[in-house]
Amino acid sequence: MFDLVRLRVLVAVAREGSVTAAADALHYAQPSVSHHLARLEAEAGVPLLQRAGRGVRLTEAGELLVRRSEEILGQVESARTELAAHAGLRAGRVRLAAFPTALATLVPAAAAWLAAEHPGVELALTEAEPPEALTALRNGDADVALVFEHDHEPDLRNVRMTPLLEEPLYAVTAADRHWAGSRAELATYAGERWIAGCPRCRAHLVKACAGAGFEPEITFETDDYVAVQALVAAGLGVSTLPGLALLANRNTAVRTDRLPGHLRRVLVATYGKPPLPLPAQALTDALTATATTPRWP
Repeated sequence: MFDLVRLRVLVAVAREGSVTAAADALHYAQPSVSHHLARLEAEAGVPLLQRAGRGVRLTEAGELLVRRSEEILGQVESARTELAAHAGLRAGRVRLAAFPTALATLVPAAAAWLAAEHPGVELALTEAEPPEALTALRNGDADVALVFEHDHEPDLRNVRMTPLLEEPLYAVTAADRHWAGSRAELATYAGERWIAGCPRCRAHLVKACAGAGFEPEITFETDDYVAVQALVAAGLGVSTLPGLALLANRNTAVRTDRLPGHLRRVLVATYGKPPLPLPAQALTDALTATATTPRWP
């Protein structure tokens, strides 16, 4: 049987063109390289190298063994990589930061898929809106983030985004209220009181209302999609909500009408250059595998 170290030495000599250069490349002492070559020739039973000026060149047998050695060493490296991947997925940990409606709708299916496919990977969940989730990625406090965007607002420096799905936006009004205009047009609600999220979260609403020709009068502020619907149902105003919020919780006392042309994109975010750590890649695979387009309300 051939020794893998000696095969690696032979390949290095063939690549570098001399024993001295091969020793430098391998960080071996030159006598050690010469010793390995001599032992390998003894094992092979034929000359593998012959001198050529200040260097060496392969004999025909040496060329044959180098070709096979490269294949053998490549297979060994592949086996090591696969074993490392197997070990990493048997005892890994991955941290996901996700916004609330994703935690209530998309994450459970992905977590179940991950647990079934890679039971050794521990999943940790953190609730975070997109800006905080992206900060957690950059700070090393999260490995994967689920984020959304309306108009490509997030700071995407060094962040890789994988599109997951697009969710529609809806006008949310009291079910027993009648309107003179179309319920699917923001302009219909121009004179109404509005329920909206924090100043950062309501940016898309304010921009969309401006496009419809008015500035919304925001009288209640909350990012809780359950509270938004309860306030609307009580007749205290109107609002907009994305599809995932309505899938997570639906108040039967409100009516929802899809707003044409208004979408929110949901994406999987990871930080840094590929490849991803194996547990993070496994979670990304789980999210993309389970994120089928829902039946929107």
